[in-house]
Amino acid sequence: MKLENEKCSNAFVCAARGIKEAIKTEANLKFDILVAIIIIACGFFFRINMVEWIVCILAIGVMLFAELMNTAVEAVVDLYTREKNKQAERAKDISAGAVFILSINVAIIGLIIFIPKVVDIINK
Repeated sequence: MKLENEKCSNAFVCAARGIKEAIKTEANLKFDILVAIIIIACGFFFRINMVEWIVCILAIGVMLFAELMNTAVEAVVDLYTREKNKQAERAKDISAGAVFILSINVAIIGLIIFIPKVVDIINK
């Protein structure tokens, strides 16, 4: 007997389905993807070096990962209960807090990389 939630046989198909669902339903993920596109465009515009590219791509990847994990935590908590539950609220809040802390760090990384380049353009 096959269970409805049994493991997907094609990991890439399952991953793509999960990403597509998250993009469709999560406004924060859409915003993060927009920011990632802007960062990549800025990287080309400012001609950042290889190390800066690596840092930017890593920051983007970690941010998207965290947003997807937060979405997964929220989905699992909602599956467990839709009623007011202190532990469910706590799990969601902590997960959202982790994403918030990461987003601050990623923003700081972006500022460290791009502010000197903007200043150089202004000074020229």
